[in-house]
Amino acid sequence: MKVYHGLHPHYPHPGCVVTIGNFDGVHRGHQHLLQVTRETARQRGLSALVMTFEPLPMEFFRPEQAPARLSRLREKLCLLRNYGMDEVWVLPFRKALACMSAQAFIEQCLHQCLHARAVVVGDDFRFGHGREGDIAMLAEAGKLYGFDLLAQPGQCKAGQRISSTAVRQALTEGRLADAEALLGHPYVMAGRVIHGNKLGRKLGFPTANIALGRMRSPLHGIYAVEVGIEGEDIHRPAVASLGTRPTVDGSGRTLLEVHLFDFNRPLYGRHLQVAFRHYLRPEKHFADVQALIEQMHIDARQAKDLLKP
Repeated sequence: MKVYHGLHPHYPHPGCVVTIGNFDGVHRGHQHLLQVTRETARQRGLSALVMTFEPLPMEFFRPEQAPARLSRLREKLCLLRNYGMDEVWVLPFRKALACMSAQAFIEQCLHQCLHARAVVVGDDFRFGHGREGDIAMLAEAGKLYGFDLLAQPGQCKAGQRISSTAVRQALTEGRLADAEALLGHPYVMAGRVIHGNKLGRKLGFPTANIALGRMRSPLHGIYAVEVGIEGEDIHRPAVASLGTRPTVDGSGRTLLEVHLFDFNRPLYGRHLQVAFRHYLRPEKHFADVQALIEQMHIDARQAKDLLKP
């Protein structure tokens, strides 16, 4: 899968089928758009291309109010590759793009840069400065510029519209099974292992520490997880803490710490994928380190039981 960055990458493109959106979490609703894009592209002998944005528009306009992101860019790109996309164009959402009119977006991005032959979006899609562009405008532009508009209805699960907001709410409330049903896959966070203060090893629970690289996290607490290590095919059971470590640190910095069971190899610098399978409890402050150690043993036993094949 080819990935392009920038407002004006090395185009014009020879022609493609393009889908447009944030694709935060790449949930089942997004997957429907990707499937239609992929199938239409194959039928027409064209490339299946995703246009997405970094940062997300809400993070640009109102960063202090932006919701917790479900997927970092690298995580999103991995998911888009898994769902068979040929190309991804990552547009930097800055002032130039935020001020671009809907008409200019169609002319410059869809027509001049991409030579789009079909555009796949949700039926509530809005675009351009002030969200002035809508489905009707895209349909009219398609007649002029030679692309078909394939507007798709929203997808539902158990009567609920599938959305990044619904996934985020399920995660925040610890309903991992509900989140997985909306996503179509377990919720995953990924990142490289960094050096910590080695306190976990001293307490008998060595951990792989992963910096989240997020403004906010949709998860907080203790979880039973499965960990994929870069370059290895198996997924290993583990217990994870995602929070600010109030008993031993309290710095306010959110960190993901993962203790892999029956594993003692160094992981510094390795890229891990952490799949959250079961919520165990909220993060809390303990009276002393001994009380924390006792709870860690309880958490580990519970996670092992939940993750048994």
